[in-house]
Amino acid sequence: MKNKGYILLVVLAIIALLASVTLYRVNEKEKAVQLRFGALASEDISPGLHWKIPFVDDVRKFDARVLTVDATPESFYTVERKRLIVDSYAKYRVADVGAYYRATGGNESVARSRLAARINDGLRNEFGTRTLAEVVSGERDMLMEKLTNILNTTVRDSLGVEVLDVRVKRIDLPPEVSGDVYRRMRAEREKLAREFRSEGEEEATKIRADADRQKILLEAEAYRESETIRGDGDAQAASIYASAYSRDPEFFAFVRSLEAYKQSFASPDSLLVIDPQSDFFKYLKDSRGGRAQ
Repeated sequence: MKNKGYILLVVLAIIALLASVTLYRVNEKEKAVQLRFGALASEDISPGLHWKIPFVDDVRKFDARVLTVDATPESFYTVERKRLIVDSYAKYRVADVGAYYRATGGNESVARSRLAARINDGLRNEFGTRTLAEVVSGERDMLMEKLTNILNTTVRDSLGVEVLDVRVKRIDLPPEVSGDVYRRMRAEREKLAREFRSEGEEEATKIRADADRQKILLEAEAYRESETIRGDGDAQAASIYASAYSRDPEFFAFVRSLEAYKQSFASPDSLLVIDPQSDFFKYLKDSRGGRAQ
């Protein structure tokens, strides 16, 4: 019984060994090619379990996910001959496994370096036909889309990859000219700020002038109304006084004399030079004003 058990274990070990050298698995995140004596025998093997001839066939696997190539910053010239330092990157994935293996030998670093060189060449050509303003803002998105399409027409057949997107991370001016450019930009912004301040002061002056004009008009209208009301009040008061005094003229004369005395003797330093027999003193001499009892 023990011999049979040993034999079974040996058989199972041999089967496992044969399976390990004849079977291989490709998952969903991978792409693979099968080589026979170093030559491509099978391209773009589908995910799943497959078999190979031991010591004759070899399997190479590659990452099938979206990959990133970060290009080295390069100097490019615009159509105005202005030098820019551009830092870019691209998203790509393996599209044609056979072409990818033949072009790069399955080495991902080789694929990245070749793709980065193609990206820089494309950026150089596109920047050379555009102005600084266009590459920085105006046509930047259109430039990236056009470059992506151009790269796809070349690298798909030559490298076996599909470029999904190309983006510029940063655009810098060379150190030797950045200072002058920043100073010129600062001067332009200061000029614009002065224009805005001047327009604001002009508008403020207009608003203040209009407010002063409205103030004068309101004050004049208020003064006119107050004088009208005061005149009406004085007229009514005069009418009332006239009506009241007309009933007793002597009393009216007496009140007027008292008012005159009050104003004349208001100051202790007052000095009057008047004839004592004047009518001014008639109510001082006689409370009845000289009338007979």
